[in-house]
Amino acid sequence: MMANIRLSKIGFVFQTFNLLSSMTAVENVELPMTLQGKLSSKERRERAKGLLQLVGLHNRANHLPSELSGGEQQRVTIARSLANNPSLLLLDEPTGDLDTQNTIDVMDLLIQLNRLTQCTLNMVTHNPDLECYADRILYVSDGRFARQVINVEPQGLDYDRYNEYLKRKETEKTQLIDVDV
Repeated sequence: MMANIRLSKIGFVFQTFNLLSSMTAVENVELPMTLQGKLSSKERRERAKGLLQLVGLHNRANHLPSELSGGEQQRVTIARSLANNPSLLLLDEPTGDLDTQNTIDVMDLLIQLNRLTQCTLNMVTHNPDLECYADRILYVSDGRFARQVINVEPQGLDYDRYNEYLKRKETEKTQLIDVDV
């Protein structure tokens, strides 16, 4: 019963994409619909192609994951997560493996999909710069709820500010490496 609820009501987007390497983009998007068993093969294929169109990948439908960039793979994952019209999307570090521009593109896409489908997005991230997309932010510290912030005017990510964040992170890594023992 819980598996059916997850399959029909919840979509999942992971940092590592979790696409099946032997299946094309369109076949990966079809998979949840196949598991649910409510649509014919033709209906599944049409819906999968429509979802790939929605995420801007209609021209990459017959490509294997290894033939797609990281940003394209994540968009296939997003299309797959929407396959069964979920009311909730759970996103675990959906931009963690992406470069700056793909991070912005994916987050902008998620916001557009949220507005279009009215699907609730619940995202976990360690990147504080992505807070600007959220209307509600819950902070967790040491495994416990710490505080909540309501963002009255969610906006998109500022490219320059995000690049500064990435530079700070890189500098922190370098400083940790350069420490004398």
